[in-house]
Amino acid sequence: MTQPILILVAAGGEHPLIDLDGTLFVQLGLFFLMAFVATQWLFKPYLALRDDREEGIDGAKAQAEELDKKAAEALADYEAKLAASKAKAHEEQRQIRAEAGERKRQLTGEARARAAKALAQSTDRVTQEAAAARAELMPQAGAMAKEIATKLLGRKVA
Repeated sequence: MTQPILILVAAGGEHPLIDLDGTLFVQLGLFFLMAFVATQWLFKPYLALRDDREEGIDGAKAQAEELDKKAAEALADYEAKLAASKAKAHEEQRQIRAEAGERKRQLTGEARARAAKALAQSTDRVTQEAAAARAELMPQAGAMAKEIATKLLGRKVA
């Protein structure tokens, strides 16, 4: 077949763009054989590997999101428990302060009562001692007054 093409080209004709002969079927057979081999040993393993990788990435993302949600829930639970503990601690602190204030008022009242009692006893004792001293010194007061007047005036007072 190559001879008619050479004659056609030598005669000034154009060379055909595609020369269809028996090699076309051989080339098609080789193409389909290579396509089959490439599909079985190259493309399918590559696509399977890529799918596995995407599934792994998606699974890891889903697992990360789930862990993130659990962490957020745990954090919220922790913060709620912390707030409750703080509130309880503040309430207990307020109660302790109130009890301490009440105890302080009670002790202060008792101390004031004891002080008032001691003051009253001291006042009574001083009053009694003053009355006793007056009773003891009153008879002598007249004589002392005369003696002082005598010394001040420089003469004897009747």
